[in-house]
Amino acid sequence: MGKYEEEAKELFNLLGGEKNIIAVSHCMTRMRFVLNDDSNINIEKIEKINSVKGTFIQGGQFQVIIGNTVLDFYNDFINVSCINGVSKDEVKSIANKKQNILQRAVTVLAEIFAPLIPAIIVGGLILGFRNCIDSIQFMENSTKTLVEVSQFWSGVDSFLWLIGEAIFHMLPVGICWSVTKKMGTTQVLGIILGLTLVSGQLLNAYSVASTDLIDIPKWDFGLFKINMIGYQAQVIPAIMSAFTLVYLEKFFRKITPQVISMVIVPFFSLILAVVISHFILGPIGWKIGSVVSSIVYSGITGKFKVIFATIFGFFYAPLVITGLHHMTNAIDLQLIGDYSGTMLWPMIAISNIAQGSAVLGMILLQRKNQKAQEINVPALISCYLGVTEPAIFGVNLKYVFPFICGMIGSAVSAIICVATETTANSIGVGGIPGILSIQTKFMGSFFISMITAILIPFILTLIVGNKKSIT
Repeated sequence: MGKYEEEAKELFNLLGGEKNIIAVSHCMTRMRFVLNDDSNINIEKIEKINSVKGTFIQGGQFQVIIGNTVLDFYNDFINVSCINGVSKDEVKSIANKKQNILQRAVTVLAEIFAPLIPAIIVGGLILGFRNCIDSIQFMENSTKTLVEVSQFWSGVDSFLWLIGEAIFHMLPVGICWSVTKKMGTTQVLGIILGLTLVSGQLLNAYSVASTDLIDIPKWDFGLFKINMIGYQAQVIPAIMSAFTLVYLEKFFRKITPQVISMVIVPFFSLILAVVISHFILGPIGWKIGSVVSSIVYSGITGKFKVIFATIFGFFYAPLVITGLHHMTNAIDLQLIGDYSGTMLWPMIAISNIAQGSAVLGMILLQRKNQKAQEINVPALISCYLGVTEPAIFGVNLKYVFPFICGMIGSAVSAIICVATETTANSIGVGGIPGILSIQTKFMGSFFISMITAILIPFILTLIVGNKKSIT
């Protein structure tokens, strides 16, 4: 008999049994269920199971937080339920069918960017380090940078841009690859399509604004001409182009006889996708991206920037609950491409810290509650490192008031960020380590915002918690 069989059997019954469970899988810390009827479960009793650290519903899945022993619990659950487990991707696929169009769109967007996040984080850290050595004058009585006085560090600075350029300028390659991977089509065609968007034959996207219209190189087809412009760091043109390739490939694969599909499908899919991308979608996508980023940038820097910061800082955490927060990745990357940095990301990192600080308050309030601490402490660590779901779903929403205290602290800190024009080089780790993604001249203001995001939620949670006699 497995260690968790009794608890697994109890969870199985409280979820409505075999008739209500469509699919089950697990990740690093959570059991993931797709259910016929989410209302047909007893959450209160489920959360009283000794091994259960919390529950939440997201992306069409009912998720049960178990912790580091989730694999053992999962195996015992499979044994007692006689349900065949499936992969995490299969669970996501089944869950997606239960979502509406907007939820599916957000899920797809999230799954496109998820594989790219590690590279983007690396890029942000590299840019931050380069800024420290080539922008901060802390050598020779604060008159020169490290790069200016050291040939070695000058070489390091130049060499690291090789990686930074590959990550940010060539971002459309990663996006096109990720879309084809997500949609189950030929990934190498996605990579090639992405390369055509950033080819060295094209005018670099960063040079377009400073180039006279008559000097832009063109493809001359006799009857018409097309500008030879690259889409370095452009998000929306890459996404639109990649989905065009995906649906072209699916179309040709459907109508082409199997015996010649190896030649016909990739040839026509790629050629048409490249033509459509450069002739139509690229310019349209560029315009859409520019409009979106300019609206957000205006909100952050305009007359009403304090109101914008207050609203964004206060409501970002609720966005996490809906999953809509994934859309900010595309906006951040567009801002970086258009304005050489993003003022949105610092507020996101601050929001994560604020929710973690509310958990810190709960840790102090529940210091004598061992079962609560088993949830609180890992949630705090995770949140301060940028992963907020365990804190939000496992702790703050359970009591509600810590969640609101975190939102208040986030709003105040966001105002400080925007008032000081705090800008990040890139998106990166979303918690305390997020300071490494901040442009060097704004690290001081971000630090002040970070301290604010720690103190306000922590103090407010203690005050409200003591009034409610939370222990």
